[in-house]
Amino acid sequence: MKIYTVGGAVRDQLLGLPVKDHDHVVVGATPDDMLRLGFRPVGKDFPVFLHPKTQEEYALARTERKTAPGYRGFVFHTAPDVTLEDDLVRRDLTINAIARAEDGSLTDPFGGIEDIRNKIFRHVSDAFGEDPVRILRLARFAARFDAFTVAPATMALMRKMVLDGEVDALVAERVWQEVAKGLMESHPSRMLTVLHECGALARIMGEIQLTERLLLVIDHAAAQGHDLPVRFAALMLHVSKNAIEQLSERLRVPNECRELAVMAARELDHINGALALSAEAVVGLCERCDGLRKPQRFAQLLQAVACDGLVTGNFAPAARLQGGLDAARAVNAGALAQACAEPKRIPEVIHAARVVAVQTFLAQA
Repeated sequence: MKIYTVGGAVRDQLLGLPVKDHDHVVVGATPDDMLRLGFRPVGKDFPVFLHPKTQEEYALARTERKTAPGYRGFVFHTAPDVTLEDDLVRRDLTINAIARAEDGSLTDPFGGIEDIRNKIFRHVSDAFGEDPVRILRLARFAARFDAFTVAPATMALMRKMVLDGEVDALVAERVWQEVAKGLMESHPSRMLTVLHECGALARIMGEIQLTERLLLVIDHAAAQGHDLPVRFAALMLHVSKNAIEQLSERLRVPNECRELAVMAARELDHINGALALSAEAVVGLCERCDGLRKPQRFAQLLQAVACDGLVTGNFAPAARLQGGLDAARAVNAGALAQACAEPKRIPEVIHAARVVAVQTFLAQA
């Protein structure tokens, strides 16, 4: 039995980057061998085990055979006679098909080290074309390693996969998982351009019209360190409310991302024109966006719109609206409700008090 570190851990070490997770492949072993050594089984589709001390994943070397469309249509085979190269050849990219033995020596049968040196994404074999998730993964890697380019043959293969309908067989949750990861990388624009170049973007997120401006905006959101809901909202700012709802339903986008995106697209013009809004209009916007109950989401809303202006410093409309919200929230609604002799007028009285508070803030701003 031999154990190798594989995948991202080897790649990132060769790139001089911090290594976060270690994945291992075990050659020449059976599930019973792993159990005898104290490993705990966790794999459903194929034998994967957790190390008894480190809890890192150890997978038995395996081969796979395509049996149906999509990324779930595979049959896996593990046996002690499956070699390291048999296992590596099924991996997606050459840069992820390098193995490091326990003595530190590297096994690189497909030229991954050279591709790292030349900053190229290249598929290991035609087996890449059997799993459409690999298109999404490559695009996500492009968002992380923005200096890398896609090998022409690999781009051609991805285009063929799209034309063959492989992308249409993707499960919505997996699409969103990969897109969300890509949005959280340092250059999410690269994910979008790779998906666009191979034709996959139109299939999975056809509501988006890719422009140079949009690419700048989404990278700006990343540069500002914004969280996922803000980045998704920035991506959707110029998409119609109905289209955002449609895309979010299809990809099972989490509610916090969907709601913020819909709100930001709806209020984009109002926020950008906030310097001209009256106190009444500011309170109305705060109430419409539920900012009084959810101030953190209101702050995210302002962040998303600021990205559209590529603002790096103070965004004057945001400062005006944030100050207005703070003034409105400072009104003691409970005390006003108790003092109101006519219960039906409570909402009106509270709203009026908030408008006065915002007027005072604006006069002093």
